[in-house]
Amino acid sequence: MEQRHTDKKVLFKGVKYLAATFPMFFIGPVILNSSFKNQDHPLFYVIFGIGCLVCIAAMLLFFKGLQTIMKSLFGK
Repeated sequence: MEQRHTDKKVLFKGVKYLAATFPMFFIGPVILNSSFKNQDHPLFYVIFGIGCLVCIAAMLLFFKGLQTIMKSLFGK
């Protein structure tokens, strides 16, 4: 049985995705919370939209990072 080795370049790329995701998991909800506290402010919808985009980007980067790490461990 052939033993596969981990592709370290692809693994490092996946870890970089997860490293970018980690702060976004905290920044997104903080922005959303700030926008909900200031609903009467004229820029409420802009800040709310930015918070939503940061949260969605964090989720997408997280899944992209996990997918890349799994690809490096188990191959294509």
